Amino acid sequence: MSDLSSPELAAKVHALMPQLQRDLEDLVRIPSISGDGMPAEPIQAGHDAVAELLRGAGVEKVWTLELPDTNPIVMGEIPAPPGAPTVLLYSHYDVVPAGDLEEWDTDPFEPVTKNGAIYGRGSADTKSNIMAHVGALRAWDGKPPVGIKIVIEGQEEVGGGALTPYPPTNPELFWADVMIIGDMGSVSPGIPTLTVALRGMCEVTFEVRTLASAKHSGQYGGAAPDALVALVQALATLHDEHGNVAVEGLRREEWTGGGSSEDEFYALAEVQGDLPLIGTGNLGSRVWSGPAITIVGIDVPSVDGAVNAVSPYARAKLNIRVHPEQDAAEAQAAVIAHLQQTKPFGIGFTVSGGATGNGFAARTESLAYDAARESWQATWEADVVKVGVGGSIPLVNALQQAAPEADMLLVGATDGYANIHGPNERVLLDEFEKATLAEADFLGRFAAAYARAQA
Repeated sequence: MSDLSSPELAAKVHALMPQLQRDLEDLVRIPSISGDGMPAEPIQAGHDAVAELLRGAGVEKVWTLELPDTNPIVMGEIPAPPGAPTVLLYSHYDVVPAGDLEEWDTDPFEPVTKNGAIYGRGSADTKSNIMAHVGALRAWDGKPPVGIKIVIEGQEEVGGGALTPYPPTNPELFWADVMIIGDMGSVSPGIPTLTVALRGMCEVTFEVRTLASAKHSGQYGGAAPDALVALVQALATLHDEHGNVAVEGLRREEWTGGGSSEDEFYALAEVQGDLPLIGTGNLGSRVWSGPAITIVGIDVPSVDGAVNAVSPYARAKLNIRVHPEQDAAEAQAAVIAHLQQTKPFGIGFTVSGGATGNGFAARTESLAYDAARESWQATWEADVVKVGVGGSIPLVNALQQAAPEADMLLVGATDGYANIHGPNERVLLDEFEKATLAEADFLGRFAAAYARAQA
C-alpha cells in the first residue's frame, strides 16, 4: 500500500487540478441529455468520454453494460491488492435539459470559468463528481490501496431504466465493502457534508368525470356536480391548516442531523416577499425525514380559454416524497386509500399509482464511515455535518440490496447553491478540488483502517 501522507496527497491533487478542470469542461460540452426523444449521439459520446477518462486514470478493465431500453453503462474494475477491501465508485454522465436559454447568462453547453466556478449544464450534477472519481484514481497513479469497481450510468435523471432493478439480480458484479455515491456535495460551500438519508418517491394520479360534457354555468351551476370543484376539495384534504401532510400512514420523524438554516432555505428556494414556509417542526423533518405531497400536474380549463361552464372532468398528478425508511409502495397505497375515501359531495375518484422508488438511510457507525468523517474533516478543516436529501437516486437502494453489508457514502463536489437542474448551474473549483482530495484520502485512510482491523 502506498505511504502517501495527507500533505503529499493534497499537493498531488492540487497539481492535477488544471487537467481535471480541462477534462470537466470537455465533459460539460457534451449535451448528454437523457429522456425520450433525446438524440442518442451525445449520450454515446458521454459514455465514450467517461470510459476513456477511466482508462487514462489506470482502470485497465473498462467495459460497457448494455441493458434493454437503457443508455449504456460504463463499468470498470481494478483488482484489490491482497487482503485489501473493495470500493465501488458510482456516478452518472447524463444531464437534464438546459431549459429556457434566455435564463442562462452563458451557453449551457459551452463551459465558462469565472468567479472561481465552472458554469454549464452538468458541471455540478454530476460530471464534476465523475471527475472527482477520476482525480482520486490519478492521485494514486491508478494503483489505489483498495480494489475499485466503477458504475457510471447514463439514465439517472429519468429513472435509470433497466439498470435500477438490475443489481440485486447480479450481486457479484456490484459487491463491494464500501460504495461512494458521487452525486451529492456540501450543504453550503466550505462545510464538509455527508448525506445520510434520501427520501423515497412515488406518484399517484386521480381523476373524476361527472358530466357527459361541459354545461352552461348559469343553467346548471349550483346543482350539477362540478368535477373541478370536487378535485379541489380532495386536494385540500392532503394537508392540514399548517401545511403538514395529513394522509394517515405516511411516516415522519424529527430530523436530528445538521442542514441549512431557515434563512438559507428561504434564499435557496427563492421564496417571494415575506411569505411563510409551510408545515411545522424543524426544517429537516419537513424536507428530509418526513413526507411531502406536491401537485405536479393538473388538467383543468385554462384561464385564457375559459368559458362559463361547469367542468365535466378534472385530473391531477401527485408526487409524494417518502420517509427514507418507509416502503414507497406502502406510502403510495396510503395516499391512494386516502383519495378513494375522500368523496366530496358524494363524488368518488378513479385513482391509480405510478412509479415508486424507495429511499435510503445510511449506517453512520462503521469503520468506513469513521474514515470518511476523518477524511472530509481533514480536507475541509471543519466539522462534518450530516444531512438528508429530499430527492432520490434510484440506484442507491438497488445497490444496497446487492451488497447489504456495504457502507454507502453519499458525497460529492456540488453545494447547495449550485443551481442544479436550473439556469447557470455551476460547480466551485474549490469544492471540486476538496471533493477529489477527500475521496483520494479516504481510499488510503480506509485501506489502513481495514488492515488494522484485520490484523
